[in-house]
Amino acid sequence: MRKSPKTPYKLWGGRFEKPPAKSLEAFSQSLSFDYRLAQADIEGTKAYARALERARILTRRETARAVRALAGLSAEITKAGAGAFAGAEEEDIHTFVLGKLRERVGELADKLHTGRSRNEQVALDFRIWLKGTIRATQENLKRLLTALVAKAEKDSSALLPGYTHLRRAQPVLWSHYLLAYLEMFRRDHERLETCFQSADVMPLGSGALAGSGFNVDRRKLANELGFACISRNSLDAVSDRDFALEFLFAATVCFLHLSRLAEDWILYSSEEFGFLELAEEVSTGSSLMPQKKNPDSLELIRGKTGRVLGHLVALATTVKGLPLTYNRDLQEDKEPVFDAAEQLGPALELAAQVVETTTLHPEEMAKAASVGWLCATDLAEFLAEKGVPFHQGHEIVGRLVRESLRAGKQPQDCTLEDLQRYSPVFDRKCLPLLSPETGIARRAVPGGTAPRAVRQALQEARAWLRSL
Repeated sequence: MRKSPKTPYKLWGGRFEKPPAKSLEAFSQSLSFDYRLAQADIEGTKAYARALERARILTRRETARAVRALAGLSAEITKAGAGAFAGAEEEDIHTFVLGKLRERVGELADKLHTGRSRNEQVALDFRIWLKGTIRATQENLKRLLTALVAKAEKDSSALLPGYTHLRRAQPVLWSHYLLAYLEMFRRDHERLETCFQSADVMPLGSGALAGSGFNVDRRKLANELGFACISRNSLDAVSDRDFALEFLFAATVCFLHLSRLAEDWILYSSEEFGFLELAEEVSTGSSLMPQKKNPDSLELIRGKTGRVLGHLVALATTVKGLPLTYNRDLQEDKEPVFDAAEQLGPALELAAQVVETTTLHPEEMAKAASVGWLCATDLAEFLAEKGVPFHQGHEIVGRLVRESLRAGKQPQDCTLEDLQRYSPVFDRKCLPLLSPETGIARRAVPGGTAPRAVRQALQEARAWLRSL
């Protein structure tokens, strides 16, 4: 990369006799983070050059020269990475790109800003960048979704105590549990798709706020840049950041789901639960205690959730009182989104690796699902099927549980005679209900935990993944 000129390229200044204070320049610069928009800015500028040719502002030769120079700049930035911007003094990525272009094509670079404002330019760049980021995030989500389905299929018959209030409630299939998280992450995928549609609106041609004074073909521009449609109102186009807020919301909810999974598996992999074991490659040790195997991967995912939630609150607070149209406050829109994306992608990759490499201990899970009277609801429902009002059946089984726990009896210790001491309605047909497998099999409604229902859910999940 060539060095930036000693006097940084500026897109404004004629109205001023004095340059901005160094303190203001340092405080207002955004190149340190909006350099991420470089490729989007170059693509937008190439398309706009062609639009200026159609509007007879540029000649065909000028357009070809500008596009070639922009392609060369793009290649140099791709090769150099973030180092391409080291030492640059331009205030933002738009000025940087045109400054570098001016070194290559001279005053032709100045003509490329004809009828174009940075207000619309940053909105365009941000949308292009976000669309690509959303697609990459969805790919990371797909890997996690695929890992959940594969793990559910592998251990489809394993039992797990289901919890409410972190107390054992009813037995469920492990595969049913994993499919619950699949539903959460599936909604995240769909939320990102909705966010993509919000970002897929082309603002170029809106000018600073009132629309372009030149006859640029906005629909052709949108088609060249891969946008589904053009913005309908220039005032809204340059000040809209709903798409950024929607992404932060989608990222936050996805992190909330990741955090819930992390919390579960931190507990389930502990010695107290012993349901599963995390692989060594996603665990760490202690600098003092040699025996430790810590779930740092999951703890870091859980910890970063608050960080991303903070970004959502920060941007919402920034835009809540802004008058139309563009205000410099909107420079604060990018860092929260950039950081949220840079946290979410690796978190999803790491979560997928955790799921893929975790070892299950089904015998410990089955043992936990067999003690603690998780079959109590099934016994109460049995009485209801025999005509006992459910409230009365609930009371009967409640006494059975209370006195059995006092006596140290678990369901597998009970005989028919034990049950009939609490109600003569109990008969031999209720004895299988003392086993968690029977209780699970009863819950065969769509969306339930019965093996048949779970098999159907797995088939549907596989079909949906194939459609992505």
